[in-house]
Amino acid sequence: MNPHLSALQPYPFTKLRALLEEAGPPPRHLAPISLSIGEPKHPTPQFIIDAMARSMGGLSAYPPTKGAADLRETIADWIARRFGIDRPDPEAQILPVAGSREALFSFAQAMIDASADARVICPNPFYQIYEGAALLAGAKPYYINSQAERGFGYDWSSIPRDVWHKTQLLYLCSPGNPAGNVMQLDDWRTLFALSDEFGFVIASDECYSEIYFDEARKPLGGMQAAAQLGRPDFRNLVSFSSLSKRSNVPGLRSGFVAGDARLIEQFLLYRTYHGAAISAVVSDTSVAAWRDEAHVVENRRIYREKFAAVVPILGPLMETGWPDASFYLWAKTPGSDTDFVRDLYAATGVTALPGSFLAREAHGVNPGAGRVRLALVAPKAHCVEAAERIAGFLRRG
Repeated sequence: MNPHLSALQPYPFTKLRALLEEAGPPPRHLAPISLSIGEPKHPTPQFIIDAMARSMGGLSAYPPTKGAADLRETIADWIARRFGIDRPDPEAQILPVAGSREALFSFAQAMIDASADARVICPNPFYQIYEGAALLAGAKPYYINSQAERGFGYDWSSIPRDVWHKTQLLYLCSPGNPAGNVMQLDDWRTLFALSDEFGFVIASDECYSEIYFDEARKPLGGMQAAAQLGRPDFRNLVSFSSLSKRSNVPGLRSGFVAGDARLIEQFLLYRTYHGAAISAVVSDTSVAAWRDEAHVVENRRIYREKFAAVVPILGPLMETGWPDASFYLWAKTPGSDTDFVRDLYAATGVTALPGSFLAREAHGVNPGAGRVRLALVAPKAHCVEAAERIAGFLRRG
């Protein structure tokens, strides 16, 4: 048995289920509304469903680990259009994957030299895959706490030099989960300089990059920042993206990694043995999805309407603000976040996710404590109903 398995903590939703069992059933007259899971609930566009139906003949062949050429070409075109940079090389700098989650995990297994007392820097709070990937690769996570006074960003200067010397991999999430904060160019400048000095690889998780509110202010991507800062080879950088949130196809399991050709080459070698190639059915469907932007613009419009309806209800009571991007509200609770979620469910049937479940205690504090993550993925009417129930619960004290 892999001894590192014992270091894994229960997943946040396992903890949530146990917490809600303590609460008991909510009032019968209130239909349950879940705001806890970041699973897109908007309908999958019909043209994507049709594209999959046309592609079923692809089930008769084994898929190439490197991904189909037309999918790599399509992704390279999309990156160039979306980020306004030179088209990356589809042969050397693009690798389709079975969703960003799978790739974020397996990337650490390929990159980490566990014999070197390796460190993996993780944002805190964070997507639990980063921590699990680090631990199962034989590395030790080092958590850098998000800071509300920095717009939920990070003080990179707070990391000791001896930690940087041992760091082999750094995970980022921009737009962030759970706060929806976006890395700015100066943040990237700092991290690129540190990467050059200490030699670590940056894994940039950008799965929320297409959920934003102002069409004139698209979130900055890692490859875009590299190009703007004179790093056209994307050295020590790999970006991860996915169709799940962008196109409302979480069940398709389709995404890509892109960036430093040297790292992509080694990751491809790993994946040749790992065996996670995507089928021709998924590949052809993904080509159709990446080539269309109209459905993505419409998707953003729907999210924008939900935030515009919910924030005025909850903002004054929970200091929600508006995130820079993503579909979450990172809301402040009046006391314990776990007590709040348990009691809220018991009283209203609304499920939220305690912020402390998304973080670890580090440097004397759990930066998720006292907050909850609210995923506005349900239909607008349900999100508004949930917000009104939460507001009523708060006013009753």
